[in-house]
Amino acid sequence: MNAIVDCNSFYCSCERVFEPKLWNKPVVVLSNNDGCIVSRSDEAKKLGVKMAGPYFQAKHIIEKNDVAVFSSNYHLYGDMSMRVMDTLRAMAGKENVEVYSVDEAFLNLDHIPPDKVEKFAYELKETVEMWTGISVSVGVAPTKTLAKIANHIAKKDKATTKCVTLLLTEEEQRKALQQTRVNEIWGIGGAYANKLINWGITSAWDLCSMPEEWAHANMGGVVGVRLIKELRGEPSIIMKKELERKKMIATTRMFGRHVTELYELKEAIATYTSRAAEKLRRQFCAAKTISVFIVPKEDNHSTYFSHGPTISNYVNLPSATSFTNELIRPAVKLLDDIFEKGRVYKKAGVMLSGLVPDQSIQGNFFSAGSKSTNRFLMSAVDNVNFSMRDDVVKFCSSGVNKDWKMRQELRSKRHSTRWDELKVIS
Repeated sequence: MNAIVDCNSFYCSCERVFEPKLWNKPVVVLSNNDGCIVSRSDEAKKLGVKMAGPYFQAKHIIEKNDVAVFSSNYHLYGDMSMRVMDTLRAMAGKENVEVYSVDEAFLNLDHIPPDKVEKFAYELKETVEMWTGISVSVGVAPTKTLAKIANHIAKKDKATTKCVTLLLTEEEQRKALQQTRVNEIWGIGGAYANKLINWGITSAWDLCSMPEEWAHANMGGVVGVRLIKELRGEPSIIMKKELERKKMIATTRMFGRHVTELYELKEAIATYTSRAAEKLRRQFCAAKTISVFIVPKEDNHSTYFSHGPTISNYVNLPSATSFTNELIRPAVKLLDDIFEKGRVYKKAGVMLSGLVPDQSIQGNFFSAGSKSTNRFLMSAVDNVNFSMRDDVVKFCSSGVNKDWKMRQELRSKRHSTRWDELKVIS
């Protein structure tokens, strides 16, 4: 048996944990640079606030209805996510939890006796909410895909389901599939859903009734067959025991204002390279290739949201590395080659590719400096920055007064990760 635990309006829930007065009131959270709406509470949804819509378009609804608005606070959300996942691991066992995203995780419940699965599902919900303050929905079924459908039903009518839905019998699964449209099935995007609807397949029940041969021919081969089997209650998507290594790592950001100076772009590129290098070391890899890109405005008279073609360049490194200092140097040099004076820039980014395990890197006897010393230094920097946040230790090339950083004018305090921002109760 599989379960999925999904946090309800996760970013909004994180804000509510430290602002209890916001419970049962409309809340929205904005994207980078406060541009779009990326999370809405149920109350905000009922007011007509659109998901992923531009903030300025919804501002009249927000101001009229006194909706609480927050900039994205990723330090807070990351820490709260870790607390939720640690709670799930404590309840189900570390080996039975697969973190799927920042706000949801799959659980293998094969170790739970069948007659106690329902009780355990409710205990999961109650314990996560009690220990973390984050509201969650739980879906339970024989397969991951059916569990996602169960979770969707649980979230769709929270008052009736109490945020928990179990599809344990064939009859329960049949009813759930009949009321689930194909565009609501996990793994089927909007474009493909339209194709299925044009073929007369409108519900999940219609789809699971199709022959496996048809799925193989029309739904991407083995992937389509697995989906059909999952909908029929036959587990075909296994738990991932280990986090898969990424084949490419990127860090990109929109600037909080227009940037015209080379030194500001160099600070941004050095900062993004440092962040990408951290991600690289976190999965114990090194990169053979580094790419840099910058995105200019279409012209100096166009609006902030319009942009011209991306300008990029790359270089293959002499040897694969994960050391920040060895990555910043070529990244800044690439920027020198593509920067055009007089242009206005909106965005920049760094990509690391050609990834290999860092233990496979061969040392260079003639290289200045020790590989082990560099590794120790990078580990120390990562540990300090992880515990203290905000790049407490950084390279000078990253800059000090980075007013080009993305806007976060409405960000709440980082209550759970900064001593000087702890919640004060008076």
